[in-house]
Amino acid sequence: MLAEERHEAILQELSRKGSVKVAELAAGLGVSAVTIRHDVRELAGRRLLVRVHGGAVSMPDAPPRKAPPEEPVPGGQGRERAEPDEARTRREPYVLGMLVPQNAYYFPAVIRGAQAAARELGARVTLAVSRYDLKEDRRQVAQLRSSGVDGLLLTPSENPTLSPATQQWVNELDVPVVLVERKAAWSMPAVEQVATDHAYGAYLATCHLARLRHERVALLACESRTTPWIREGHELAQRALGLPAGVVRMFPRAAVGAPTEMGEHVGEFLEEGVRAALVHNDVDALSLVRQLRGRGVSIPDDMAIVTYDDEVASLADIPLTAVSPPKEEVGAAAVRMLVDRLNDPDRPLRSLLLRPELRIRASCGGTPVWGSGATPSEGATPA
Repeated sequence: MLAEERHEAILQELSRKGSVKVAELAAGLGVSAVTIRHDVRELAGRRLLVRVHGGAVSMPDAPPRKAPPEEPVPGGQGRERAEPDEARTRREPYVLGMLVPQNAYYFPAVIRGAQAAARELGARVTLAVSRYDLKEDRRQVAQLRSSGVDGLLLTPSENPTLSPATQQWVNELDVPVVLVERKAAWSMPAVEQVATDHAYGAYLATCHLARLRHERVALLACESRTTPWIREGHELAQRALGLPAGVVRMFPRAAVGAPTEMGEHVGEFLEEGVRAALVHNDVDALSLVRQLRGRGVSIPDDMAIVTYDDEVASLADIPLTAVSPPKEEVGAAAVRMLVDRLNDPDRPLRSLLLRPELRIRASCGGTPVWGSGATPSEGATPA
């Protein structure tokens, strides 16, 4: 069914009933709810109806609508009614609901990027914070939907690939969804995603430390939704370089902005021969450096450190080399992806991974073995 045919059917139903529901129109016309919402928004932009949550109502004092007559044209059965350019282009601004698990670390930059992109596109972002609680995820998103948002930018408390409950909940949402810094499972057929390639970031950091003649590179990390990808990249780099497996230690996550107990295990790390480490995240890395220096360990002469996140790494007494995810661009790309979906509900679904960069500072030192390149070729080994 063509868009104009759908529009006419919607307006006829609205004239007859005074109000319509998106779900009923979608079922009756045999199209998706996303398509009907797009149609309703377009008709509202032409001031032919008023959008409400879940549907539309007639414009105040709107006259009854008559079915348009078919007008013959040479060589055809009829013609599509022409519309003024202004009517075709006038639109209400999209309202995008954005759920993040916290707004004190990492995500403020993602939010800034989303807000900047929304302003450029004439859209608006409404923010909600869930504090890493799935029940709160659901409650906050229910509030966003009841406020009439057109689509959702979601960072659920749990990774959907590891949480069947999160998968099911997101699949049941009746508005377009873009996951932000989370990956969609294959069983989520209508969900798009924008995320940092954290596995690549960890690979980059491990290769950099190996280039500085460190044959064993430890991974010291707090458990988080990012940790599985960081661990994957660390393991891939070691295999690619033929390195012996480095020490891997995981610590339970602490409160937002607080270090884990990682710094309390400095003596164990030294006994285990750790002389180079990828540390996730910045807060733990700063705590670890303080503990090491308190024991007379020189950074980077006695231990080289690369941290992950680059939130406060540059503020340390010894500025820390860090993997820096493109946080603002993640937020901006997610907004652009969602607006594209709202503008064209039938476009192919997309999945976007953005690569982080390695910002070299004082905490590594040394001269790279393989020259100026960030990573060795596949299978290369340190000199």
